[in-house]
Amino acid sequence: MRFWLMKSEPNVFSIDDLMQRPNQIEPWEGVRNYQARNFMREMEIDDLAFFYHSNCKEAGIVGVMKIVKKAYIDDSAFDENSPYFDAKSTLENPRWWRVDVQFVEKFTQTITLHELKTKIELADFQLVQRGNRLSILPVTEMQWQFITQTLYG
Repeated sequence: MRFWLMKSEPNVFSIDDLMQRPNQIEPWEGVRNYQARNFMREMEIDDLAFFYHSNCKEAGIVGVMKIVKKAYIDDSAFDENSPYFDAKSTLENPRWWRVDVQFVEKFTQTITLHELKTKIELADFQLVQRGNRLSILPVTEMQWQFITQTLYG
């Protein structure tokens, strides 16, 4: 099992939105960064991911979800009416992928980016390093355990 962090702006799609979906499952679509896409292609069923609210008043980790479907073509890239449309992505040569995620847990409080940055144990966590703006990041098992057991536990 691997661990991930996946960012979404809560005004676009929040953990509460995920909780309201049928079976609490939703395709994680619209990723338009090659490195983030490559991370999605590495994901396996039952991998766990932190749900991270970004670009908001209180950015941070708000809960946990799991991968329930491995990477497959993100067909929103083919929809001219979609905000995720990409004219260069075709069925013959798709550029973009998505995974399906399922809600696991909503935290009672947000673990803020500021709090994460203050922990020496997370100094090598990509999220807290300057200039890292990727929407999907790998999380080491040590980082996962520290966050879930020390910061949230």
